[in-house]
Amino acid sequence: MEKENKLWGGRFEQTVTDKVEKFTESISFDKELYKHDIMGSKAHASMLAKQGLIGESDKDSILKGLDEIQRKIEAGEFEWREDREDVHMNIEATLTEMIGEPAKKLHTARSRNDQVLTDFKLWCRDAIDRIAASIKNLQPVLLPHLLLAYVEQLERDAGRLLDCKLRMNFCPLGACALAGTGLPIDRFMTSEALGFTAPMRNSIDAVSDRDFVMEFLSVNSITAIHLSRLGEEWVLWASEEFGFLIPSDSVSTGSSIMPQKKNPDPMELVRGKSARVIGDLVTLLTLCKGLPLAYNRDLQEDKEPVFDSVKTVVGMLEVSAEFAQNITFNRERIQKSLPAGHLDATTLADYLVNKGLPFRTAHEVVGTCVHLCVSRELAA
Repeated sequence: MEKENKLWGGRFEQTVTDKVEKFTESISFDKELYKHDIMGSKAHASMLAKQGLIGESDKDSILKGLDEIQRKIEAGEFEWREDREDVHMNIEATLTEMIGEPAKKLHTARSRNDQVLTDFKLWCRDAIDRIAASIKNLQPVLLPHLLLAYVEQLERDAGRLLDCKLRMNFCPLGACALAGTGLPIDRFMTSEALGFTAPMRNSIDAVSDRDFVMEFLSVNSITAIHLSRLGEEWVLWASEEFGFLIPSDSVSTGSSIMPQKKNPDPMELVRGKSARVIGDLVTLLTLCKGLPLAYNRDLQEDKEPVFDSVKTVVGMLEVSAEFAQNITFNRERIQKSLPAGHLDATTLADYLVNKGLPFRTAHEVVGTCVHLCVSRELAA
């Protein structure tokens, strides 16, 4: 096949060599992005038309042509050409062959740089959905799986703290009151000596910025909420009504009036102290919300909520770890509770789906069975 001129080749007199073309092509793998490239091009064409950069008839021709290209790709009728380099150029060149001049307007106000990144993000977004669905299909609801959910939450908390630290790690020293100094100081030297990434770039921002503490307390608040949810779960599980969890005496308290009581008080307080941490964040947000640049004396009030938030979250984490190391799970009680509520109903519906029954029909059949069992007081 004779080589065609590149869509970007106006200033070139020679075509690339075969070796260069082979080395630089990406169509062999990026054609996976075809659906998302077409999706992005449709959105781009519609925006161009709305802004008056292309006509409505051109837009309609482009959209119709892109639909036909997608149909051909999915039917296995599309010719992928290596000399067209990538998925973007293959689709655009084919569109030009199909509809002519309107196709040449599609790349207005667009580079392949932002085009490929858009395509790739769209593809990744869909891939995440697919993976999440696969994970969900694989996972049974078991006790270790339930507890590991909190591990996931806490790992995200740790990641947020690291992110916060990275943004925080810029040095305000040398900004002085708000306008720096005329003296020949070396802000980079002090910044490096103190372990900062670099000096802050704007002296007014340097002295007025409290983003880092607002972010820090936001992270603490999310962590506190996670611990509170864990506390709520364990308090319920330790109750007489559930009886799934038995705390040791070393992490329990008693009642001043009921001699039989054994309370999981540490986790009740973890649940309660989360409100305090959230309150610290709200205090700081409210403090900063109406302040003009640059430094204001109001900001003196930023220290206490930060100190309190840190102290409280550290205490919550420490006592939660202590509690976790001093509990046992009542396997017999948990096992006896599992049959209640006809938990296998969904499994039965899935079984019927695998046998060819439509899900809605399977749902109705199983629901009728459950109703029959309930009405006759039959065991699950």
